[in-house]
Amino acid sequence: MAFLKSPFTPDLPPVLRGQRTRLRSPGMGDYQAWSDLRSLSRDFLAPWEPLWPANDLTRSAFRLRIKQYLRDIGDDMAYPFFIFSGDEKTMLGALTLSNVRRGVAQMATLGYWIGAPFARQGYMTDALQALLPFAFDHLHLHRVEAACLPRNDASIALLRRAGFEQEGLARSYLKINGAWQDHLLFARLR
Repeated sequence: MAFLKSPFTPDLPPVLRGQRTRLRSPGMGDYQAWSDLRSLSRDFLAPWEPLWPANDLTRSAFRLRIKQYLRDIGDDMAYPFFIFSGDEKTMLGALTLSNVRRGVAQMATLGYWIGAPFARQGYMTDALQALLPFAFDHLHLHRVEAACLPRNDASIALLRRAGFEQEGLARSYLKINGAWQDHLLFARLR
């Protein structure tokens, strides 16, 4: 079965609840918490992410980001979620199902980041366990793909804990921290 529109149109995705986390669509009210956490975590995140534009943490750039998120959700192209603590008072990070492909593929790409103060505490594992049923049961995806740098032991362990299997190596796959870098490719099937 092929979906031409988001199952939510015109609504946002539901709040997803993990054991210790809550995932919800980003909104402008999240700007300060997002900006503070990204700023605090910059050195921690830089080795694993593309270079940040000079204006990345500005309110105007965030507003454009939110507008793009809403377009992507409405077009069934991506489903971004901010991750919060269970009481929804503390932003922990984010994850996104992007590059949604329908038709014979029914797949998406998983991306994620966690703030430095919350790394290696099980929050991302919990968030991913909340996201995957949404991906498979609500979006009706058959496959979720992820890629990470071969030296990112924490990310590799996260994906394996979540049932992803390594499928290969993509040479010079993404431009991370200013350089084209190889990535390990992982996938989880429905």
